[in-house]
Amino acid sequence: MNYKPIIIVAGEPNSIFFEIFIKTIIKKNIKSPIILICSKKLLQKQIKFFKSRLKFQEIDYSKKKIKINKLKKLNLIDIKYDQDKLFEKITNNSNEYLTKCFKVALEILKKKISNKFINGPISKKNFLNKNYIGITEYLAKKTKSKNVSMIIHNKLLSVSPLTTHLPLKYVSKKITKSKIINNIQTISYFWRKRFNKKPKIAITGLNPHCESIDIYNEDEKVIKPSVKFLQKKNYHVSGPYPADTIFLKNNRNKFDVIVGMYHDQVLTPVKTLFEYDAINVTVGLPFIRVSPDHGPNEQMLGKNTSNPLSLYRCLQFLDF
Repeated sequence: MNYKPIIIVAGEPNSIFFEIFIKTIIKKNIKSPIILICSKKLLQKQIKFFKSRLKFQEIDYSKKKIKINKLKKLNLIDIKYDQDKLFEKITNNSNEYLTKCFKVALEILKKKISNKFINGPISKKNFLNKNYIGITEYLAKKTKSKNVSMIIHNKLLSVSPLTTHLPLKYVSKKITKSKIINNIQTISYFWRKRFNKKPKIAITGLNPHCESIDIYNEDEKVIKPSVKFLQKKNYHVSGPYPADTIFLKNNRNKFDVIVGMYHDQVLTPVKTLFEYDAINVTVGLPFIRVSPDHGPNEQMLGKNTSNPLSLYRCLQFLDF
């Protein structure tokens, strides 16, 4: 069986990614070849620091050709970075480097060499700044993808925030019928294609108990009509459900996906349930994009105590 390579952008030069990557790739049996896009010097320093015997093959991407049949288990595309010191504070000095990494990865994916992509943790504050609210939106813009959805996935339960890294004061203005309908359709299409099943989807309300002291109630005016529309179109969707009870065991076990109105409404409970045993999946792109469900975690740099499970789940998810 021929496995397409998994394309990986290592992400922030100073994050826990290299630590968890080295732990994962050494101990776990991943069949797909890996093309890692990062600074060669920085990778070598990390390998030495963690006293690893990790070996890699460097690819000369300047020739713009990658022969899949000649790939080894771990392959490297070197992106030059002039500030490759270990465990420095994250700043916007790495923005140009990260932009180059993503550019190369997207070129490879566009050429159909692979349709599997992982990115390591990225600093939204520094790299994305005010231009994008998350990597989901960054990749959607770069690939001209209109309807994308963010999913935090575990095989027992997945969640999807309708709005992603948006301040709460803006959320209610972004809850629309078209956004709900597009989100459910995008998730359902991905589920049928990836898992060969129609997902059972629950939708939470926006307000506590799906009630509002305001004259305008989004749960009644926007969410409920969207659910009815989707049900008529034969989607397995129901709601709106109060967010404070939908995650009770007897309730959540009825569904494959719970769609919430904002980030912490669904990410807080799912991370409480599964901790590092979950991955971030972006659906609706021309390729499958996943990432570990955590950030750069500067406080853990160099301590060799970071949990690699989420990255391993990413690799497992794309190992086909």
